[in-house]
Amino acid sequence: MTQTVSKSAAPQHLRALERANTVRLARAELKRRVAAGDTLAADVIIESPWEAQSMTISDLITSQRRWGRARCRRLLQSIPISEHKTIGSMTDRQRHALAEVLPRN
Repeated sequence: MTQTVSKSAAPQHLRALERANTVRLARAELKRRVAAGDTLAADVIIESPWEAQSMTISDLITSQRRWGRARCRRLLQSIPISEHKTIGSMTDRQRHALAEVLPRN
């Protein structure tokens, strides 16, 4: 019996690492844009780009200037939304409620 094994370009674990690095780099760039004020966190929450899908809400909010963990926690408790919830798993109602209370400047 002969076995035919189709070899892919790279083993699965290397492709997974490459994908993880791509997401990490894109997420870091998004956080830099939010910190610089080029992109609003509220817009990221509403639009939900692919790089933010698996990012936690607190990671995005704390990437803004002058926003720390305590301020983020107080804001999220007022809505209420868990700070560990991912942006991709938010409902439309949650997205709009959070975007309304975030600064728009």
